[in-house]
Amino acid sequence: MLVMRPAQMADLAEVQRLAADSPVGVTSLPDDAEVLGEKIAASEASFSAEVSFNGEESYFFVLEDTATGRLAGCSAIVASAGFSEPFYSFRNETFVHASRELKIHNKIHVLSLCHDLTGNSLLTSFYVQRDLVNTPIAELNSRSRLLFMASHPERFADAVVVEIVGYSDEHGESPFWDAVGRNFFDLNYTEAERLSGLKSRTFLAELMPHYPIYVPLLPDEAQESMGQVHPRAQITFDILMREGFETDNYIDIFDGGPTLHARTSSIRSIAQSRMVPVKLGEQGKGGRQYLVCNGQLQDFRAIVAELDWVPGKPVVLGEEAAEALGVGEGASVRLIAV
Repeated sequence: MLVMRPAQMADLAEVQRLAADSPVGVTSLPDDAEVLGEKIAASEASFSAEVSFNGEESYFFVLEDTATGRLAGCSAIVASAGFSEPFYSFRNETFVHASRELKIHNKIHVLSLCHDLTGNSLLTSFYVQRDLVNTPIAELNSRSRLLFMASHPERFADAVVVEIVGYSDEHGESPFWDAVGRNFFDLNYTEAERLSGLKSRTFLAELMPHYPIYVPLLPDEAQESMGQVHPRAQITFDILMREGFETDNYIDIFDGGPTLHARTSSIRSIAQSRMVPVKLGEQGKGGRQYLVCNGQLQDFRAIVAELDWVPGKPVVLGEEAAEALGVGEGASVRLIAV
């Protein structure tokens, strides 16, 4: 059975294996043991801390195959984006250029460097092994983070953002980076993202142009890539759009990928999930698939289960599911349909 749980330092080698296969642009999963070790250590400290409001905490989850001990995916939440340094984005804006004498009134699309989204909670580090991309396990890996947020709202901000990896070709070249960022750094896109993963995105962002960029002046290929999603990030994008995230206002400063934004209270898995008492017994077959989590903190667990659950009634869990979640008769679980 595949179970989502908090990462532990013992997972480091497996996490690095996942990071090595993640697409260029997922800077929160660098293929570097030292950086990943620091990420896991920060997560362990966050899970054990007493928290009454969102701060510098980060929560890193892994998807474990309990039969083999191997990891099939990972994902994370940063409680406050840009807590120690600004979180930069390009804001889509419209400038009006008008002349009464010439009777000209033009609306021009511009990009303005901003850190409007600093302080929002941030979903990061999504990876699921390729043969699981189009299965409910991808939803488990992404949406269980939201169930964790629903169970511990005091740890997170009132709004959530997600940077989706933007378009780059089979050679790792990004048209948006080549048209914008590369003019300010003698680096190709792959190298820029690698440095960002190992060090910080901020040191590069601070050297980006702080004046508005007029989109019509960019090459056509760069304009067309704005807001496009990398094929391997499409599953993340689709899941979160179904959750109610919006795409219109911001894009990533490196590859032009969409930056999604939503009010925490309106996210589907948070607003519509329900706490339900557990009854142990013969788990129904032929029912609907649900994401189920135990709602705990350091011992957080989440699975996909096929259930014949009727709203307003206890949920019947079989022995394997109950053991995976670490719950018994009379405990409560949080669930929502896949």
